[in-house]
Amino acid sequence: MWAINHGLDRTSRRMQKTFGVTGPQRLVIRIVGAFPGLSAGDLARTLHVHPSTLTGILQRLEGRGLLRRLSDPNDARRVQLALTAKGKGLTVPAVGTVESSIKRVLSKWTNGDLEVTRRALTALAEALTDPAQARRTRRRN
Repeated sequence: MWAINHGLDRTSRRMQKTFGVTGPQRLVIRIVGAFPGLSAGDLARTLHVHPSTLTGILQRLEGRGLLRRLSDPNDARRVQLALTAKGKGLTVPAVGTVESSIKRVLSKWTNGDLEVTRRALTALAEALTDPAQARRTRRRN
């Protein structure tokens, strides 16, 4: 796990130099690009992070002209996220990104391998987030 975390950090720093965005920033760009109009709260839930954690990423992306916050026409209290033209340019698949490494590795695995891996990573994420939830998950499996 530590090696994966270290690899993510290294790749993220390399992405900052190469693409001008970190791994987490690119993930936000990719998700907002796929789901324009997504709210910040919905994005935080999708990423399983606290909204305050996401705020800094959104501010940096907005400050660099990659992302815009728009008023929700149906609810003025909500903000919708959209990419600028410059931000959309960063949604294309690219070698040297976290997702390209993951895709390259996982493309060689069988569906069975992927399912076991998904279950293991989900259980780990739950155990690290909520020990009580991890116990409930173990009982279901």
